[in-house]
Amino acid sequence: MTLPPLPADTFPRLLAAHAARQSDAPAVREKDLGIWQTWTWAGVATEVREIACGLASLGFRPFDNLAIVGANRPHLYMAVVAAQSLRGVPVPLYQDAVAGEMVFMLQDAAIDFVIAEDQEQVDKLLECRELQGAGGYQGLRHIVYDDPKGLRHYDQPGVIGYERLRELGRAFDAANGGYFDAAVASGVATDVAVILYTSGTTGRPKGVCQTHASFIAAGHGGVVTDRLGPGDNIMSYLPMAWVGDHLFSVAQWLVGGFTLNCPESAETVMNDMREIGPSYYFGPPRTFEGLLTAVSIRMEDAAAPKRWLYAKFMALAQRVGADILNGAPVGFGDRFMYGIGNAVVYGPLRNVLGMSRIRVAYTAGAAIGPDLFRFYRSIGVNLKQFYGQTETCAYVCLQQDGKVKLQTVGTAAPGMELRIADNGEVLVRGVSVLKEYYKRPDATAEVLDADGYFHTGDAGVLDAEGHLRIIDRAKDVGRMKAGAIFAPNYIENKLKFFPQIKEAVCFGNGRDEVCAFINIDFEAVGNWAERRGLPYGGYVDLAGKPEVLALVADCIAKVNADLAAEEGMADTQVARFMVLHKELDPDDDEMTRTRKVRRGFVAEKYAVLVDALYGGRTEQFIETQVKFEDGRTGVVNATLKIVEAKRYAAVREAA
Repeated sequence: MTLPPLPADTFPRLLAAHAARQSDAPAVREKDLGIWQTWTWAGVATEVREIACGLASLGFRPFDNLAIVGANRPHLYMAVVAAQSLRGVPVPLYQDAVAGEMVFMLQDAAIDFVIAEDQEQVDKLLECRELQGAGGYQGLRHIVYDDPKGLRHYDQPGVIGYERLRELGRAFDAANGGYFDAAVASGVATDVAVILYTSGTTGRPKGVCQTHASFIAAGHGGVVTDRLGPGDNIMSYLPMAWVGDHLFSVAQWLVGGFTLNCPESAETVMNDMREIGPSYYFGPPRTFEGLLTAVSIRMEDAAAPKRWLYAKFMALAQRVGADILNGAPVGFGDRFMYGIGNAVVYGPLRNVLGMSRIRVAYTAGAAIGPDLFRFYRSIGVNLKQFYGQTETCAYVCLQQDGKVKLQTVGTAAPGMELRIADNGEVLVRGVSVLKEYYKRPDATAEVLDADGYFHTGDAGVLDAEGHLRIIDRAKDVGRMKAGAIFAPNYIENKLKFFPQIKEAVCFGNGRDEVCAFINIDFEAVGNWAERRGLPYGGYVDLAGKPEVLALVADCIAKVNADLAAEEGMADTQVARFMVLHKELDPDDDEMTRTRKVRRGFVAEKYAVLVDALYGGRTEQFIETQVKFEDGRTGVVNATLKIVEAKRYAAVREAA
């Protein structure tokens, strides 16, 4: 695909181009106290100038790093471009990280300046400042907060409000005419535009340095592929430190010139989506799983006629909906009935999900189960997958309209090349590959080979049409003792399609059988229990109920039936499982901040449970230390039942 030329080659110059071309068009919206506030492109450009000059007045210089921490707020996105305007580098951090995690990245990136959202983040940063001092690095000289609530009497050195920063910026700009414009003009496309820290599934996070050129190319490819531009709307609600948000909410926003919408809070995202009616949407599989769970709960509470109508039309949608969306031939009768279903079921359902105006939706960050993928496409949501890593600007493969395959992540995106290594690992080369890991030449050399290919660590295959199918993380793919390929993520995604199952971790490499840990979805299973008059006293109690174990066993039996019907998968059916006594949690190091399971850590932490699954026992006592949000620790214990799962003989196709 040949892409049209861009109006500028750095993000600050892209912002200036939009401010000149569509100065009065809406660039950013934020819902505050129930009212949507709007910034025009000209308004954003003015505020970015003030922030940048304010930082310069405090001593921020070219190639300094600026940490940004908080939820999706317009001022924080503006701070990203403000740092870049001075040839500085924004470093977004996860807002739910505790101080002990955050201090590593602050020290690693030698952060002196931070722009934070609110009191919660300022308190953590002040704690980080103390931890840094104890470690010998005297950083965090300046902390700027956006929301002043609760911070009026904070008088610690270097702590100032956002409005004060703007005042300093206006004064600096007036006294140093031309400074800002000269700084923007001096930037080059090969400058590092952002440092994004990896999720750290296998060790300490690494800072990924991406240039303006790489992220602009990634944003440009997506904008052109899906014909995005002014008039489109996107809801920005995922962590700013996640590469996917940076691709959609910064790179594509500044390339395409559409409108960014920030929700009032994480709890109001669904209501805010219904008000805005975004035309463009993105989220990791976990988000789509959560939405499906909410739908399932609503339908379980619905009257019998509504449940019957939903079941009837969803069966039709599962059969022909994806084909209709792809433009494939479908019989008149089915197409007619689907139209009725669209009026009475699918359309209202999309409206409940806030997707009534969605033209393009994407999921990425982890593999999505084909059943979950099929559900959304079957009800008319143009959900597609993109594939990439932090090291590739989340941009390697894109699914194009009319060419969506449920089992693949699409073909190579514009400007990208794919190759499968002899060991099955996916190798990529092209416009979006990282410049380097920050201060880690050793780690950079490990992932970039002499030919410029980035080694993704994923195992995959290319089909005859060039579509890439990701099997699993290469390090996680193994073999059963009898020789069958064991891809745990594939089985886990099938399990997580059920609204009652929030998380699953499967084991089986080198073993005779597959066993699994299960986390129930507390909301979905709690609703199910309440409708049946089943009392419970919290997660631990609910997870151990015999009725809940039977419910989970039924879900696993259905997955096993599917696996038995798939070629080469019958030996990977789940033989037995246990429902864990606690939810896997990033605060307990069991998951990353992007909610990816740290499989090796979980296996080691719960080794006694793994041994029990394979040791012929019927139950196992476990006591686990947990961390609370306020930093305190506690202990959770339970005796977990081990349940045998129903398995099926392999289905053999007739010769």
